[in-house]
Amino acid sequence: MTTKQKITIPSINIQYFTFKVKGITPLIVHRWSEKAKKQILDKHTKKAKTQGHDIRNPVAEFIDSLYWLEGEPKEKNERAFEEAIKKGAKFGFPAIGFKAAAVAAGYRAGVLRDKVSSYAAFHIDCEFVQINGIPQMREDMVVIGSGVNRSSDLRYRGEFREWSAEIPIKYNAGAISAEQIASLFSLGGFSSGIGEWRVEKRGNFGMFCID
Repeated sequence: MTTKQKITIPSINIQYFTFKVKGITPLIVHRWSEKAKKQILDKHTKKAKTQGHDIRNPVAEFIDSLYWLEGEPKEKNERAFEEAIKKGAKFGFPAIGFKAAAVAAGYRAGVLRDKVSSYAAFHIDCEFVQINGIPQMREDMVVIGSGVNRSSDLRYRGEFREWSAEIPIKYNAGAISAEQIASLFSLGGFSSGIGEWRVEKRGNFGMFCID
């Protein structure tokens, strides 16, 4: 005889809150442009090159390095960029970058037992976090490859010298508290950072604190 047993699954206590972070050091962003992604795909599919390198357009590379939420100009020049700023263009940064900073810092500090369960305990409730600030173009010398294939090149990217952001959080209150999440982001802003040349990549950019 089979006995039926009723199982009650407790509901998840989902809560929401938002907090603001303020940049301590400049944020350098580098979105992969469609052109760059196509070049990588062509390399992996071994498409033959039919022409030499294109003429570099630093302003276009700078514009393409930004995560545009609204107002991305079709023309890739200084005038079009300035007009976009005047019209209230909005910029963002991948939310996963903020979350990765918080989880990695908490794990390294011994606050978190493992990264997997922490990633599941809370989420940033958007794909891109809006960055409040006006980007400027920066030029950097970078080293590509290693050994005999080592070479130097220039990179043109966006930099937010002064910036802030509001982080919308959705979390399981049965697994973690709002105070614990805020503490993780405080650690992340100090010892991980976000963007290019951030702290955990031996730089000092992309640091932030809870405002």
